[in-house]
Amino acid sequence: MQGFAGGGGGGGVGPTDLAQLQSTMHAIELACSSIQMHINPAAAEATILSLFQSPHPYKACQFILENSQVADARFQAAAAIRDAAIREWSFLQADDKRNLISFCLCYMMQHASSHEGYVQSKISSVAAQLMKRGWLEFAPAEKEVFFYQVNQAVLGAHGLDVQFSGISFVESLVSEFSPTTSSAMGLPREFHEQCQMSLELDYLKTFYCWTKDAALSVTNRIIESNSEVPEVKVCNAALRLMLQILNWDFRYNSRGTKTGINVFTAGLRSGSVSPRRSECILVQPGPAWRDVLISSGHIGWLLSLYSALRKKFLCEGYWLDCPIAVSTRKLIVQFCSLTGTVFSSDNGQMQEHHFLQLLSGILEWIDPPDVISKAIEGGKSESEMLDGCRALLSIATVTTPLVFDQLLKSMRPFGTLTLLSTLMCEVVKVLMTNDTEEETWSWEARDILLDAWTMLLVAMDSSSGNSLLPPEGINAAANLFSLIIESELKVASASATNEDYDTEYLQASVSAMDERLASYALIARAAVEYTIPLLTRLFSERFARLHQGRGIIDPTETLEELYSLLLIAGHVLADEGEGETPLVPNAIQTHFVDTLEPDKHPVIVLSGLIIKFAEQSFDAEMRASMFSPRLMEAVIWFLARWSHTYLMPHEELRENNCNPGSDQHRSLHSGKALLDFFSEHNQGKPVLDIVVRISLTSLISYPGEKDLQALTCYQLLHALVRRKNICFHLVSLDSWRELANAFANEKALFLLNSTSQRSLAQTLVLSAYGMRDSGASNQYVRSLLGPMTTYLVELSKKNNLKSAAQQPDVILLVTCLLERLRGAVGATEPRTQQALYDIGITVMNPVLILLEVYKHESAVVYLLLKFVVDWVDGQISYLEAQETAVVIDFCMRLLQLYSSHNIGKISISLSSSLLSEAKTEKYKDLRALLQLLSNLCSKDLVDFSSDTVEEESTNISQVVYFGLHIVTPLISLDLLKYPKLCHDYFALLSHMLEVYPETVAQLNRDAFAHVLGTLDFGLHHQDTEVITMCLRALKALASYHYKETSGGKMGLGSHAAGLTDPNGNLQEGIMSRFLRSLLQLLLFEDYSPDLVGTAADALLPLILCEQSLYKKLGNELVDKQANPTFRSRLANALQSLTSSNQISFVLDRANYQRFRKNLNSFLIDVRGFLRTK
Repeated sequence: MQGFAGGGGGGGVGPTDLAQLQSTMHAIELACSSIQMHINPAAAEATILSLFQSPHPYKACQFILENSQVADARFQAAAAIRDAAIREWSFLQADDKRNLISFCLCYMMQHASSHEGYVQSKISSVAAQLMKRGWLEFAPAEKEVFFYQVNQAVLGAHGLDVQFSGISFVESLVSEFSPTTSSAMGLPREFHEQCQMSLELDYLKTFYCWTKDAALSVTNRIIESNSEVPEVKVCNAALRLMLQILNWDFRYNSRGTKTGINVFTAGLRSGSVSPRRSECILVQPGPAWRDVLISSGHIGWLLSLYSALRKKFLCEGYWLDCPIAVSTRKLIVQFCSLTGTVFSSDNGQMQEHHFLQLLSGILEWIDPPDVISKAIEGGKSESEMLDGCRALLSIATVTTPLVFDQLLKSMRPFGTLTLLSTLMCEVVKVLMTNDTEEETWSWEARDILLDAWTMLLVAMDSSSGNSLLPPEGINAAANLFSLIIESELKVASASATNEDYDTEYLQASVSAMDERLASYALIARAAVEYTIPLLTRLFSERFARLHQGRGIIDPTETLEELYSLLLIAGHVLADEGEGETPLVPNAIQTHFVDTLEPDKHPVIVLSGLIIKFAEQSFDAEMRASMFSPRLMEAVIWFLARWSHTYLMPHEELRENNCNPGSDQHRSLHSGKALLDFFSEHNQGKPVLDIVVRISLTSLISYPGEKDLQALTCYQLLHALVRRKNICFHLVSLDSWRELANAFANEKALFLLNSTSQRSLAQTLVLSAYGMRDSGASNQYVRSLLGPMTTYLVELSKKNNLKSAAQQPDVILLVTCLLERLRGAVGATEPRTQQALYDIGITVMNPVLILLEVYKHESAVVYLLLKFVVDWVDGQISYLEAQETAVVIDFCMRLLQLYSSHNIGKISISLSSSLLSEAKTEKYKDLRALLQLLSNLCSKDLVDFSSDTVEEESTNISQVVYFGLHIVTPLISLDLLKYPKLCHDYFALLSHMLEVYPETVAQLNRDAFAHVLGTLDFGLHHQDTEVITMCLRALKALASYHYKETSGGKMGLGSHAAGLTDPNGNLQEGIMSRFLRSLLQLLLFEDYSPDLVGTAADALLPLILCEQSLYKKLGNELVDKQANPTFRSRLANALQSLTSSNQISFVLDRANYQRFRKNLNSFLIDVRGFLRTK
């Protein structure tokens, strides 16, 4: 089908036109029916697509909408109007644009009573999108013409059905102007931002007022009626729209400038501060909204509406879940997160009154908690109670703990914190009673209320110590934590006795409950004077019970409880140290000021008790009977978290940790005493020795326990050596020397998995920092790794190497040693760089020999390559010129050997088994080679050597050049479909073309052609990052060629000029080829608007290189336009692209910026009609 004739929409319809329109309608109806009945769907889809792609299909689409009896046909016609109008917008007449929007609005109003809601929704969406597309063009008076019709509809001037349609249109319009829900139009981001700002400043508040008035106009009828009336549908739609508008991302003040959000303001906290399970969107509309949202009595009306409906339908339990009840509650909850400058600057009185009013209406949803809970367990819907919890969360998010607590005291004899505690206690009791694996309402309520506690306490926990809960709030937190502990211990105990108990307590991972435990910890710290002694008592009781019942009572229940207590205590005492050294929690620093004797400090008592318990694992009998791998995981996890904060803190950190509270001197003394107790001059070194011995026990006595070994190697030991002051003591400990000796000789440690092998080797090498000087550090590393390198050297010299190397135990040992060496070289630091360089030099020849011996063992080949990659990565920036030459020579030999055996050269098309994820691992060595070449290139970016010479750069470019010759033929276009390999390849290629364009220009014809083929592939990739790298590569290549040829040099030479193929035909040069390809992409294909800037940077030097071809391609495009208007418009646009904004023939930053603006304007102007078929 060639397409459907349409026309612009005006004028009468003659007999011939009518027949054509009816024919088009019948064809679309038949296609829609065929798709529904699965009859030749491909042909049917082609028919519909032909309508979408036809030029000016508006008359045909309008005819279908007005005359077709097939709803799907009308839906497709509406969609076709949208696609065609967006595509052709830039050359539609102003009247045509307005007529299209008017048609959609009128159609929507005239068919408001239609039962085919999805067609109405589509028309509404199309009208909204066309309105947005012309938003910046239409004068205010033109917009007012449209909005007058919409306003009349929304206010109910034409009946309830039209009123509902009007509200639906405004809903579509707001959705279209919101960045998160807007439709793609192929326009730059700036267009969408300008539309958003305009709507927010000029119309959004007006829309809200219209919608509020619409709801007001129907609520009396709803309340007075004894049955459901049509007004309910309108009211529900209005409430939904009000909620949508409040959810708007308010960004601008009344002057049109962006407003910044200060997340450090009291009572306003960023959602990223803490783990969140529940969504809470802050509403920050600004002072212009104060009259509508606060001063007008709007909140009182909303609460009265819900209260009236609630009382009326109280006996009908289902009502709580009906749409109007749900929408009203959602709007009330959203008002609970209102914050910012919408409130006047009156010391928070207006905001406090606002929340007090809301809380008075919400109380009956959640209070008294026990009665509400009993009703829900008896069958009442839980939705109202959960919304009440969400309201408390919203208020907690935008207030301080003190303000939050005060709110309720004007209505109850207790504060809001007590209500929050009582409510959560009731939920926890229900969880304890209903021992079920299914997630019930109580699970959701617990998570919401935990988030409320978190939002209240997280800022207080990180403050300087002056923010404390009132005494009543502290008691509320203490009572809640006590019940939480009881609940957790009950679940833990039950998991030990019930074989079918399938909860997270039976999972091995100690991080299974991290998110929830982090919230528990904040509650505990709010009442730390009560909760830490409670944890000590509970842990002590169960520790004593183990010894008392040893050999008599089954300890499983007690051990499960200890496991749970270890996790909770670890969260209470210390924060996670990922990426930084955490301070002692503020609550712990500022409490216990009356404790004068350090060994009586509650935190020291609890810590000492847990360490003493952990020491029991040294006893083989105790270990066998009590310390399961899972419990040992909890021990290691606790020690890692605790050590990071308390064990041998650096002097500077000890001072930072001791933040004075209300009583400066006593608080400072208490915090200092706590940290001094575990310092290097007190009990720190003995405790460090215990920690190392426990680590050694977990590694040797629990073979095969991967999770435990990973925790020990990475979280505990690795975290210790990252702190330099601890390294000084580690290397002097007998236990550390035992660990190093076991690493070298203990068979159990050779069975660690690869990740743990690398981590442990890296840890031991990093500890060398603790030696007295650089010489001692290097000697320590040589002694540690010497046996490994000796074994590899001796193995490579064996006469029967080929047969001996294939033995399973030898392969296992070689892979183990390579993993260890990888970990060791990954710890390269200035102090140990020389030793690790020498080790690499020692194993150079063995690596090459083993690469040849194991050429059919892909796993070993990969490890050999990865060792070289990691070694080069660690060494390259330190090497002097002579050493660099040695490394480069070695890399050249490695690449030659790899190439000579054609390792990895397997066609994916010939082996179907390689399509599976497991088999694609064979190509990891190609990625390793790419990483090796990238690491060599980094020498030009980071270089700590003392004598940089020009020869280094030349040598590196030569080896990378040679590497490209080897690697690029192995990387087929099929392989580039694998994301990691694809990313690494284009990252290297982009870097090479930017840094060494002259080297790439020297590639032979086949290799260069392969590079061009992959670049062309990358330009049409789905990943925008890959396309960006290809565009950067093109920019570098074209810029190099243009600058070189402008200076009278060869540039890319024959590659740019074109070559003759075997048949004698002249092939296009690279500049010509990619100029065509890039113009084709920009003008006719789909891509992200974010790529336009990068594409402009590549297009400019391509045009400068091939100016005659650019003119020729432009003339061809112009000649293809049959419409004289389009032809003239395109010619002018092409001329402006390279001439407006003072574009010059210089490749500097200012010129690139000008060309970016030109290209954006060019694409907006012509892309639409060029893509019209």
